[in-house]
Amino acid sequence: QVQLVESGGGLVQPGGSLRLSCAASGSIFDMPVMAWYRQAPGKQRELVASITSLGSTTYADFVKGRFTISRDNARNTMYLQMNNLKPEDTAVYSCRGGTAYNFWGQGTQVTVSS
Repeated sequence: QVQLVESGGGLVQPGGSLRLSCAASGSIFDMPVMAWYRQAPGKQRELVASITSLGSTTYADFVKGRFTISRDNARNTMYLQMNNLKPEDTAVYSCRGGTAYNFWGQGTQVTVSS
């Protein structure tokens, strides 16, 4: 059983930046894919970005050029660098991983507001 714990969320003004972390209780080396999802109030959960064990990344169109996903296998941690944040980025951000891609973190709240 792997536990994933997100951190780094908070309140930020439009145009600001945050870096989210997803720390795993075990090794992420064998996790073929890890990803960040988000869910805004009243909306369905959506994929934000994903990264493979080889470092290949994909991004949702609404974050391309603003967000960067990365992973540090030595630290068993995945990151999401979020720049130029917009109010519509407000959501609970959750990470997903595991060797069978079947574990989720509890989520961290990101609020973008002036």
